[in-house]
Amino acid sequence: MPDSVAASLRLAPDALTRPFSAEQFSFSTTNDLEPFRGILGQERAVEALQFGVAMPRPGYNVFVMGEPGTGRFSFVKRYLKAEGKRLTSPSDWVYVNNFDEPREPRALELPASTAGAFIADINGLIDNLLATFPAVFEHPTYQQRKSAIDRGFNQRYDRALDVIERLALEKGVALYRDSSNVAFTPMSEGKALDEAEFSQLPEEERERFHEDISGLEERLNEELASLPQWKRESNNQLRQLNEETITLALQPLLSPLSQKYAENGEVCGYLQAVQVYLLKTVVEQLVDDSKTDAQARKLLEEQYLPSLVVGQPMSGGAPVVFEPHPTYDNLFGRIEYSTDQGALYTTYRQLRPGALHRANGGFLILEAEKMLSEPFVWDALKRALQSRKLKMESPLGDLGRMATVTLSPQMIPLQVKVIIIGARQLYYTLQDLDPDFQEMFRVLVDFDEDIPMVDESLEQFAQLLTTRTSEEGMAPLTADAVARLATYSARLAEHQGRLSARIGDLFQLVSEADFIRHLANDEMTDAGHIERALKAKATRTGRVSARILDDMLAGIILIDTDGAAVGKCNGLTVLEVGDSAFGVPARISATVYPGGSGIVDIEREVNLGQPIHSKGVMILTGYLGSRYAQEFPLAISASIALEQSYGYVDGDSASLGEACTLISALSKTPLKQCFAITGSINQFGEVQAVGGVNEKIEGFFRLCEARGLTGEQGAIIPQANVATLMLDEKVLKAVREGMFHVYAVRQADEALSLLVGEPAGEPDEEGQFPEGSVNARVVERLRVIAEMINDDDLKEAEKELLAQALEAKKPA
Repeated sequence: MPDSVAASLRLAPDALTRPFSAEQFSFSTTNDLEPFRGILGQERAVEALQFGVAMPRPGYNVFVMGEPGTGRFSFVKRYLKAEGKRLTSPSDWVYVNNFDEPREPRALELPASTAGAFIADINGLIDNLLATFPAVFEHPTYQQRKSAIDRGFNQRYDRALDVIERLALEKGVALYRDSSNVAFTPMSEGKALDEAEFSQLPEEERERFHEDISGLEERLNEELASLPQWKRESNNQLRQLNEETITLALQPLLSPLSQKYAENGEVCGYLQAVQVYLLKTVVEQLVDDSKTDAQARKLLEEQYLPSLVVGQPMSGGAPVVFEPHPTYDNLFGRIEYSTDQGALYTTYRQLRPGALHRANGGFLILEAEKMLSEPFVWDALKRALQSRKLKMESPLGDLGRMATVTLSPQMIPLQVKVIIIGARQLYYTLQDLDPDFQEMFRVLVDFDEDIPMVDESLEQFAQLLTTRTSEEGMAPLTADAVARLATYSARLAEHQGRLSARIGDLFQLVSEADFIRHLANDEMTDAGHIERALKAKATRTGRVSARILDDMLAGIILIDTDGAAVGKCNGLTVLEVGDSAFGVPARISATVYPGGSGIVDIEREVNLGQPIHSKGVMILTGYLGSRYAQEFPLAISASIALEQSYGYVDGDSASLGEACTLISALSKTPLKQCFAITGSINQFGEVQAVGGVNEKIEGFFRLCEARGLTGEQGAIIPQANVATLMLDEKVLKAVREGMFHVYAVRQADEALSLLVGEPAGEPDEEGQFPEGSVNARVVERLRVIAEMINDDDLKEAEKELLAQALEAKKPA
């Protein structure tokens, strides 16, 4: 091939990277810069987030999508906290006992930051109750009135017995009574008779005594018939006295609370319920000598002390809550249980709030992958957002798994803005599979993976590094270090005109470089520290890459870097292992023979070729047919393989190399093995961009360097990939010295010309290729194969006709 053609396709060293230098920056160290608090180059995402946060209507929750490491989480959290400070603090909430139905605790709403004071007030009320009772029942006034009630009952009882006693004495019968019994005993001469003396009396006298005592007992029953009523009246009087005493004692205790919370109707209603319930329970719980003060306090707290759901801090503002482990209980709260002799029980005091309670009135941040992996959570979150009510319950209750009595707390109104952070694929999957998702998460905040490189973004890039180093307590960076980091960022973005938005990877490199600086006792982080950090990471993660290179050098993996061969060329692939990616050359081979099988992709046939790779081979078939088989059918059998690949193969970046290899096999033209090629083609032979081009070139360069650079070796890439080149300094040095080359092609013929070392041949106006050119030889070979197939078909047809004729001549 003429050197002028190769020279026209060869890229100059300056085109292989975008150089950054300290002169581009207006500072000497990052100490000279102001911190940058925004997010680099994500204007679309920032505007969307601002809209989603400001939109007050329901359904405008936010889904933040993008790749990890783009700063999406830290920016969202920082922005929401700033917005939250400007908003009004939401209400506090507590759960209190529902005295009428203890299984349904009531929720009380209180002004922001007042729940703690309310609980302290109820605690003070309990202290006052313990100090007031039972002392109030020992007051002389109470004792006198209680004695009067007891005395009234005893007097009525005594009057009834006095009447019976007089009647008994008239009949010679004595009446005996103690605290619980009344008995009659016969008397003789003013003396009570015992059983022996009574038995010695005459029978008539004994009968008379029996009749008299029987009559007295009947009369006693008549006189004491009203005794239960007297007891009830006495008890009622005593209960009324107790209620009056308790009410008078509670008045000075509850009155200040009623006045303090007069504007809160729910709290006033609760205090009234407390007063009513105290009338029933004070005597039972506080006038019991068997209970200690600690036991009495515990009983009162379990019935009257509010259970805090959420209390806003005094600093004010709307809450911003991030739940790192979004289980059902952590989000919606849970009902805890205690055991008593093996039985489970619970009270309103054992309600534990979740992240939604804490975020109510503000913002809740969740990670989509973690949330969707937890059972029951997604459906429950949708129900809560749709109903705008927060219900605390066990998710197992609906499944019938609860084996004990539980609570049904009153639902709390829910007003929260949910921000879910997740991957792009997850967002589109939810859109496709869940019809409710789009209705509830109407705001998409899309973080780009890279950002345009302009002077403003470069300045912000340096300011962002300033912010990070100052926050993390790291040493400042020199302008040379910032320039090297900008080069690294452009390399991550795979574009000379863009910076990577994967800020996390950049900060990781800065941290490692700062550690190296610390070991060296240097004051500032320079470009040399950055280089050493990059080299150290490559060493840590380079075991697989080094092993593959060793196998190539040892001949275990067959890759040639000189000479020429028919039906073989070097393709370029990228392997990803963990967080490292590296290029690996791979031999592409093709064979051609007459037949009707078409082009067989061996990778696909053995289920190693993934869909995109198979698509590339099918496009290759279309290209060959349209370019070379316009005058006859494409009747060949061909096999294409990526040699010594034992795993899944995906991507169409090998289709340009496969086309050249197949054309080499058809035309029997050897291809130079000093080249490695990558690129995708369409059905018109146009070469399209591919990914990972930097790693691919560097992978082939390492092999050539290890074997010895000859000055002929090089890589062939699509012209569309020139803007993505950010090659390593080693490669650039070799290119400058003329020991390695990078060629950019637009058409498959250009790549073929480089590989065969001569022009592939351009068609004339009639579509005919120059005689003797590679393309002409391909057409001639395809024509010969097609005629061979047609001759075979004709012979088969003649045989068939002859057989039919012989069959017809046979006698019937």
